[in-house]
Amino acid sequence: MTNQSELVKLQNGNTTHQVLIVKGLDKTKPPKPLGERKKAVLRQELMVLLGNTCVVASGMSVALPSVSLAQLTDPNDIYNLNTEESSWFASINSMACPLGGLLVGYLMDRIGRRNTMLCTNCVGIVGLLLLVTAPSHSTRDAIYIQLLVGRFLCGLMIGLSLSPIGSYSAEISLPRIRGRLIMGTSIAIACGILFMYLLGYFIRNNFKLISIISVVYQCFAFCCCLPMPESPSWLLQKGYEERARKSLKYFRGLSKNDNNIYEEFETELALIKKNSDLSRSAAANESLLQAIRAPEVYKPLIMMIGLFFFQQCSGIVVVIVFAAQIATRAGVSADPLLVAVFVGVARIVTTFFMGAIFEKWGRRPAGIVSATGMTVCMLILAANGWWPAIGQHVPLLPVVAIVLHIIFSTMGLLTLPFFMISEVFPQRVRGSANGFTLCIGLLFSFSVVKLYPTMETLIGTANSFAFFGAISLLGVAFIYFIVPETKGRTLLEIENYFRTGRKVSNAEVARRQSQIAMEEAAGIYRSDLELNEVFLKLSKVDDELGKTVNGKE
Repeated sequence: MTNQSELVKLQNGNTTHQVLIVKGLDKTKPPKPLGERKKAVLRQELMVLLGNTCVVASGMSVALPSVSLAQLTDPNDIYNLNTEESSWFASINSMACPLGGLLVGYLMDRIGRRNTMLCTNCVGIVGLLLLVTAPSHSTRDAIYIQLLVGRFLCGLMIGLSLSPIGSYSAEISLPRIRGRLIMGTSIAIACGILFMYLLGYFIRNNFKLISIISVVYQCFAFCCCLPMPESPSWLLQKGYEERARKSLKYFRGLSKNDNNIYEEFETELALIKKNSDLSRSAAANESLLQAIRAPEVYKPLIMMIGLFFFQQCSGIVVVIVFAAQIATRAGVSADPLLVAVFVGVARIVTTFFMGAIFEKWGRRPAGIVSATGMTVCMLILAANGWWPAIGQHVPLLPVVAIVLHIIFSTMGLLTLPFFMISEVFPQRVRGSANGFTLCIGLLFSFSVVKLYPTMETLIGTANSFAFFGAISLLGVAFIYFIVPETKGRTLLEIENYFRTGRKVSNAEVARRQSQIAMEEAAGIYRSDLELNEVFLKLSKVDDELGKTVNGKE
């Protein structure tokens, strides 16, 4: 029997399988896998929570200019930054982010996920200490230079912080809860931004005190990363088999002193080891140029760079960094710092629901709805600038548009790239590919944040909003035509899709998963190892079918 006929029978359900399914309906439900049981899930969530404390600090650093520029640009204050200097203060951290994005791939592969997080916190502590001690200089120029150096190091910290915890979350979890854990990064960024907005609202015109609070929090984040076990995948890739066994035991809810043999645990450990050995072998025998030429590498790389382009150039980061200033220029009569707090609250509330939205709607629909809503909000802000009478008749319209823009952006375009970056790259290049993609994305961020004040001066606030709306509209088309759906796919299926170009519909995936789940309940598979072989066989058949289809075309 050919592989193609086997796949057809498995998808459509042949007579033999149907009989077995009916016979197995009266059997008890099989127990949950070790990694999905309560104790294991709590451990995974706790460690991801601890790791994301550093990402919260990154969100605080991103939002710092929004709450501090009013004081820093005051002619009567010791800082007294002019327009050009204030734009550098706001954007230089974005210039440093790409460097952090390049370094993080090297550090993740060399020293591991946990140690990279520890190093990231150390960089953030030094950068924030420079901001705290900057006023100690006697000359304004020296103060300004130290502010820039401190912000540069904070930007380096941001670039270093975004990738490790996402990879860590994907590597310690099973597919069913992977999305929920990966979303922790977006929630952490939103929490950091909201925390900084609240500090700016309650502590006004006290940049030094806000910086001191930020240092204390960064030290707390460093301490939180100390008890985290290293990722089992990284440990096995480096040959630390005993440490990997202990780490996986922890994340599967087992006691470190438990010497019992669990077939499910041993099977998973063997599969991780096999994958790690293959990745290590591929990395040793494959140059960087050869890796980039592989379709499963360059296709997701191009796609992710495109996603980051539309994310950064649609005005998302501009609204976050310059929230208070944009509220003022958009004609908002309310306290601009209070508007910034509303923006932060809207983002974090929306982010909490994003894991469920991505799993229920899928990645593509969420992204399309997000970019469409952002387009409408930006055009409303532009129309309010073109025809001020609109704002006079509806005073709250600019506030509603700004808050809705944040909600829509969080629903997809803001969170989607960070969500998908942990899914789409093969393990052998995951660290370096993540780092390079983040580097390019953060370069876009720096360019937009640095050029926005100049852009606003040249074409006006209303036309700037219209430009961002047009970019968001192009983002709708990009997601619709380019971005594949990864909902319900294993990492292996996603890799095979980019390698073969064969799309698998949601209905097809659901049919296979339902068929296999019912056959498992019927007792067809004698062990988890046999079940894993079925999944691998399906992936192999998909690969061969994709080659056959491409050959016929």
